[in-house]
Amino acid sequence: MDHQDNQSYDWKKDGIPFGQQVSLKKLKDQVIVITGASSGVGLVTARKAAAQGAKVVLAARNEEALKQLTDELNRLGHEAVWVKADVGKSQDVQRIADTAIDEFGGFDTWVNNAGITIFGRAMDVSEGDIKRMFDTTFWGVVYGSRAAVTHFKERGSTGALINVGSIFGDVGTVIQSTYSAAKHAVHGWTNSLRMELEAEQAPISITLVHPGRIDTPYNEHAGNYMEEHPAHGGMIYPPDAIAEAILHAAEHPKRDMYVGSQAKIASLLGTLAPRLTDKVVEAYLSRTQHKNVPVESPEPNALYQAGYGLHERGTNVGHVRSSSLYMKASKYSGITAVAALGIGALLFAASGSRRRD
Repeated sequence: MDHQDNQSYDWKKDGIPFGQQVSLKKLKDQVIVITGASSGVGLVTARKAAAQGAKVVLAARNEEALKQLTDELNRLGHEAVWVKADVGKSQDVQRIADTAIDEFGGFDTWVNNAGITIFGRAMDVSEGDIKRMFDTTFWGVVYGSRAAVTHFKERGSTGALINVGSIFGDVGTVIQSTYSAAKHAVHGWTNSLRMELEAEQAPISITLVHPGRIDTPYNEHAGNYMEEHPAHGGMIYPPDAIAEAILHAAEHPKRDMYVGSQAKIASLLGTLAPRLTDKVVEAYLSRTQHKNVPVESPEPNALYQAGYGLHERGTNVGHVRSSSLYMKASKYSGITAVAALGIGALLFAASGSRRRD
C-alpha cells in the first residue's frame, strides 16, 4: 500500500463508532508477531502465546536461538515460524510482516518488544552508540507500528499493536539516561499514533506496556560504560508478568498496562512531585544499577551483534517478585483507578508536606 492509499482509507464506513472499544480475537484464534523473541520477555511471551493456541511469528537477530525455539514449539504441537531480522532496519521489519502473511495469511497482534540499553552517563556515551541504541529501541517500534497498522488497514480488520515501553519512559533516570530518552520517544510515538487512529475511527487497539525493572538478560546484553557489571538491584519483577500483560492486551483493548506497582508509582510521582522524583532517582538508582564486581576487560554486548539467546532470566542481584499484583489487578479497570487515585493522593500529600518543611 502506498502513502496515498494509506491516507485515503475511510475507516468511518467500516470502523467502529468513536469511543467504543475494539473487539479482538481470542488468543487461540490469533497470529501474533513478537520481536525480540530469542530471549527475556519476548521468549517468555512466545512460549505462553503458543501454549494458549496462538500461531507465533518469532523475530530477532539470533538465528540459532530462533531455530531452536521454533523447533521446541513445533515439537509441542504449536505453529511457529522464525525470521532473522534487525528491527533497526525497515526492510527487515517488512520481511517479518511478509513472512506472517506468506505463512499464515496475516497477523492479528504485533508486539514491539525488541530493545537494548546502555549503562553510562549521558556525557560519556558516544554518539554512535546512542544512535545504534535508538535504531533498535525507538526506530524498531516505529517500523513495527507502521508495518502493523498498514497490514490491518489493507486487510480491513481489527488488530492489536502492543508496544513495550519502560518505567524510564515515564520518568528520567541516571546512568541509563540515553535509554530513558529512547523510551520517552516510544511513549510519545505510541500515544500520538493511538489518538490519530482513534480520530480515524480505525478498529485498532494500541497498548503501551510500562514495565518496572525486570529480571531478564537485559543487563548482560547492554552496552556498558561503567567500571562495574550492570545489574538490577532492589525490587524486580519476572518476565512472566510482562508476558501476561502483553497477552491480556492482545485479547482485551487496553490503553496502558503497568507491570509492577513501582512503574505506576513512578509515573504518578513524576507528575505530581517532579523535584522529589529527581532526588529519589538520583539517590536510589545511582547505586542499584550494578553489581559490586569490577569489569576487568571490555565485554561483548548486543548493541551491534546478536546477544546470546534462549535465556528468560538474567544475573541480577535484587529481590525478584513472583508476579505483579498491580498488573493482575489492572486487568480490571475499576480496581486500578481506585488504587491510582489513592496512591496519587498520598504522593500529593507527601510532596505538599515536603514543600512546607
